[in-house]
Amino acid sequence: MKVTVVYDNEAIHPGLKADWGFSCLIETQDAPKVLFDTGASGAVLLHNMKKLGIDPETIGIVVISHPHGDHTGGLKEIVRANNKAELYLPDSFPGRVSAAKVTRVKEPFEICRNIFTTGELEGIEQSLAVKTDKGLLVIVGCSHPGVGNILNAAARFGKVFGILGGFHGFKEFEQLRPLSLICPCHCTRFKAEIRRIFHQQCLDCGAGTVIELGDG
Repeated sequence: MKVTVVYDNEAIHPGLKADWGFSCLIETQDAPKVLFDTGASGAVLLHNMKKLGIDPETIGIVVISHPHGDHTGGLKEIVRANNKAELYLPDSFPGRVSAAKVTRVKEPFEICRNIFTTGELEGIEQSLAVKTDKGLLVIVGCSHPGVGNILNAAARFGKVFGILGGFHGFKEFEQLRPLSLICPCHCTRFKAEIRRIFHQQCLDCGAGTVIELGDG
């Protein structure tokens, strides 16, 4: 299992562009490549994908966490570059989006082998839980429903090992104590505190960050 951060407020490799927003690519064995969120700008997204050697036409599934512009800005460009990818939107996503297949997500289920959606939480946002050999890696967009609620929702699919993505104003840090991997990205307001408290488990996030674990 491999997760590559494609879009983030920070960039950790030369040549990649930093911008307010989030996107990452999830690769697991015997499953399509999954793009989670699309950042704020299609131009920045496609630039970073090219620099990272990611061909948009190889993406099988696009998942949108919630309908805010910093997570949906590159969606049209991705659909234009790959008209075969399936699209999974939270049920509350406004309007219509053209894609090969569009699924509106309300309840939790397995999207593809070893990748699960928490379902739409609090009427706005879905997150993903990816099964690895160490447990579940939870991938979040902005954590509007609350990190604790997301972790609890993901736990229905197994033991949670780690979390990656935007935590927004989350500061109930004790809820992270059981985790072995913490990667705060994008909109996380208290990154410095999380790094200080969980310095052994915490990874820096930015465009170009790669996490590799065995498949579950």
